[in-house]
Amino acid sequence: MSFKKQVKEGIPSKLPELLPYDKEVSHAPKRKRILTFEEHKLALRNALRYFPKEWHKTLVTEFGKELKDFGRIYMHRFRPTYEMKARSIDDYPGKCEQARAIMLMIQNNLDPKVAQHPHELITYGGNGAVFQNWAQYRLVMKYLSEMTEDQTLAMYSGHPMGLFPSHKDAPRVVVTNGMMIPNYSKPDDWEKFNALGVTQYGQMTAGSYMYIGPQGIVHGTTITLLNASRKIGGGPEGKLFITAGLGGMSGAQPKAGNIAGVVSITAEVDPKAAYKRHEQGWVDEVTDNVDRAIDMALEWKMKKQARSIAYLGNIVTLWEKLVEIGIIPEMGSDQTSLHNPWAGGYYPVQVGFEEAKEIMAKDPARFKELVQETLVRHASAINKLNEKGMYFFDYGNAFLLEASRAGADIMAENGIDFKYPSYVQDIMGPMCFDYGFGPFRWVCASGNPKDLEETDNIACEVLEKIMKDSPVEIQQQMADNIKWIKEAGKNKMVVGSQARILYADAEGRMKIAKAFNKAIKKGKIGLVVLGRDHHDVSGTDSPYRETSNIYDGSQFTADMAVQNFVGDAFRGATWVSLHNGGGVGWGEVINGGFGMLLDGSADADRRLKMMLHWDVNNGIARRSWARNEGAVFAIKRAMKEEPLLKITLPEMVDDDILNNLD
Repeated sequence: MSFKKQVKEGIPSKLPELLPYDKEVSHAPKRKRILTFEEHKLALRNALRYFPKEWHKTLVTEFGKELKDFGRIYMHRFRPTYEMKARSIDDYPGKCEQARAIMLMIQNNLDPKVAQHPHELITYGGNGAVFQNWAQYRLVMKYLSEMTEDQTLAMYSGHPMGLFPSHKDAPRVVVTNGMMIPNYSKPDDWEKFNALGVTQYGQMTAGSYMYIGPQGIVHGTTITLLNASRKIGGGPEGKLFITAGLGGMSGAQPKAGNIAGVVSITAEVDPKAAYKRHEQGWVDEVTDNVDRAIDMALEWKMKKQARSIAYLGNIVTLWEKLVEIGIIPEMGSDQTSLHNPWAGGYYPVQVGFEEAKEIMAKDPARFKELVQETLVRHASAINKLNEKGMYFFDYGNAFLLEASRAGADIMAENGIDFKYPSYVQDIMGPMCFDYGFGPFRWVCASGNPKDLEETDNIACEVLEKIMKDSPVEIQQQMADNIKWIKEAGKNKMVVGSQARILYADAEGRMKIAKAFNKAIKKGKIGLVVLGRDHHDVSGTDSPYRETSNIYDGSQFTADMAVQNFVGDAFRGATWVSLHNGGGVGWGEVINGGFGMLLDGSADADRRLKMMLHWDVNNGIARRSWARNEGAVFAIKRAMKEEPLLKITLPEMVDDDILNNLD
């Protein structure tokens, strides 16, 4: 059967053969058993409703075993046997180009080169899922192959509720993930309701079909390292950066460190993750000897040359060794998946990797205890190095949050704030997000590397033209991103689809998109999918990351993300998504995202102008209302450029008025 026919088949008419468990692929850790006996039966009943009754006797035993062995029902039997990768848009069946583009993006998210645990449909972050099971994948691909421009697919946490009549200007797909009633939005709630098969954690860009491999995190980390270097003085050359995590959050740090020009050591406990990044060329060296890792780093530091080293071991071992021998790195952070601390996002130092996985599955209470003990030691070592001059920033992965919950010495003197800023709070928020700069991305739907090269050139041309008349306040942002896009091809950032990312403001995004659409119309390039990371100016309400530089008290509200999602939907997005969770964890954040197909038409010109303008300025307006100086500047500038934009501006209150209260 051809690829197109298999896609259109959906749930097969005949029960497929049971597939062998592939040990060569990275698999999700076993989830803890959290269901009662009655809930276990309910989970099976929920799973079996995808299939005809005559299969139930066979599948109930099989799914029951999956639930027992893995803590989830993935339906491994129904995993397609065709290669999972982003094909050219022309290779997909369908009546609608927009639907075919979405199929391409879904397959990219599940490509084994891209996905962290591809057979469990997990793209990154330990539990960031595209779907809950393979039946959902099959049904979605079938629905997309049948969809017309007068239909919209409703996605409920991985489950395709179905195709509904709509209209041409409506989104083709509306995605929600994990949107729980607030009182049922704790980590154990996620474990329970995910095991029941009624919700899932979509992360940021996994469950919204917008992940482009590690490139997105590389770019953000590169920009962060450049600005962190400036913050502490001097250039990046010869600076040592210590961090952790090469698996769940894409292994971006070593690649970003090399591009920025620093020497880096990244700790990783999982050998598969470490060697995968080494094979991909994302890290230069791998060693399981902590002394050797430090010695290598110091050699390159003396030369003032960039080099990335992966230490195959626990990050706490590395931090404590640095304290012991008196080596003070200039910069430190952490990029483990601490939004998922009890299910494989972070591992304890007291036991080895394999033993830890066993404890996690069989004795979750003990595992939590070990992790919290490790976090206390982790924070203690960082404190000692910070006292001697190291600049430490939280990467927004919930390190500080979970360390505080573990009882670590991590709180500021006021007992409210953390000792250390998040990178958004200290760097990305005031320097980028407040001015409207965030992770704009695109995918060349042809799959042709030449199209990507051409889009790089177009984007660079547009940005250089804009920069000539840019105010001084955003000159550095413009310069950093022009440098990035000029060197993007040389740095071999592509994993999976032919995709690119750069930080741009509303003006930059609209002008780049318009230039792409013009090039498509002229036949210079094929179709292009636009998107962004949800980790952006407007898309995410997250008090410990994206909105950590909001100080008016509204950092714990989620109006902005919801407004963003709804506003994108009626302004022309091809698909939209809204998630509970992502970045810092379930119940800690709300994320809104979008995708948009450019096809060279006048209609695409109309849509991109409306939607991209809103998608950025919504967040700038909220940041301005929070009295953020850069955002006030940016929204005033935006109002001058667009007469229809009228934003409520804050009146600033003199401190004296409040300080002299009785």
